[in-house]
Amino acid sequence: MPSDYARTLPLGGAPGRALLRLHLDPWLLLGLGAIVAFGLLVLYSASHRDLETLANQALRIGAAFALMFVAAQLNPRIYLRWAPGLYILGIVLLIAVLLFGTTVKGSQRWLDLPGLPSFQPSELMKLAVPLVVAWYFHARPLPPRIRHVLVALVLCALPTALIVPQPDLGTGLMVAAGGVAVIVMSGIRWRVVGALTSLVVLASPALWFVMTPYQKGRVLTFLDPGRQPQDAGWNITQSKAAIGSGGFSGKDLFNGTQSQLDFLPESQTDFIIAVIGEELGLVGITLLLVLYLLVVARALLMATGAQDTFGRLAAGGLTLVFFAYVFVNVGMVSGLLPVVGVPLPLVSYGGTSAVTLLVGFGIVMSIYGHATR
Repeated sequence: MPSDYARTLPLGGAPGRALLRLHLDPWLLLGLGAIVAFGLLVLYSASHRDLETLANQALRIGAAFALMFVAAQLNPRIYLRWAPGLYILGIVLLIAVLLFGTTVKGSQRWLDLPGLPSFQPSELMKLAVPLVVAWYFHARPLPPRIRHVLVALVLCALPTALIVPQPDLGTGLMVAAGGVAVIVMSGIRWRVVGALTSLVVLASPALWFVMTPYQKGRVLTFLDPGRQPQDAGWNITQSKAAIGSGGFSGKDLFNGTQSQLDFLPESQTDFIIAVIGEELGLVGITLLLVLYLLVVARALLMATGAQDTFGRLAAGGLTLVFFAYVFVNVGMVSGLLPVVGVPLPLVSYGGTSAVTLLVGFGIVMSIYGHATR
């Protein structure tokens, strides 16, 4: 977006102008705040009105917004310089996780280093991969040549190959999605996109031989949810029942049967949209999806206002990671995609993904804010 046009947008008076001076976009903040408020309300219901759970989530979201504010203040040139180093650091940490990471609930995803709290290095790669692919294309003519596309795909594939065996297919998909989004936005010809997509589809059956038994079970459950209705198929069966029973307007907050009587597993985390469907119906789900789309649309519009190739590609890639979260979570909860453990952004209980996504939006606001001043 041209800077002259951006400055003519209504900003709500002095508060809006103050936010712009801090490189914060009022419209994006408004959309994110609405999603968070909606999410806290639904979480309060899903947690059986547990104020402690609500307070913990509010603190985590507050910390994530604080980090977003910090990210927005940094000059985009810093992200351009840091991108390759951040990527290399992430790869080293992922290798360290495979060698001596902490195992929690059968998954080796966490790293405990002396003097630091336990953390999940794969989350870092959701930021590092879009940034490094944008950095790689920044100094090269666009649309990229085939050899440059192949290098970018390797940059996406390497961390994904280190994350999936943890096992963490969901995070691996999100990391790959961020890099692939940047490649698509670089101007790559659609026939090349089609050829690469066909190649991936044809090669996908080979993944079966490297999947863990746990991941194979999820794929089989996706293909036939009724094969183990009391075991692997329980989550998706109960999720569909909850969404279907909500109808158009739902049963009202706190009145869901599947969620309030604990028939619905993971009702506070990965399957929280089923709670929305049961208690607020199609109206509630549609409202949330509209809020998500408004946030994505605003962030993509901001990406077009970046001052260079790196800014446009990085901002667009980080925004589409957020979209991928929504798409995959809604798809898996409704039975259209396999269950891969991807939370509903800014709504599911937990702070790790919220920090990653809001820091990403902080980078988007940094890119846009510094370009329009």
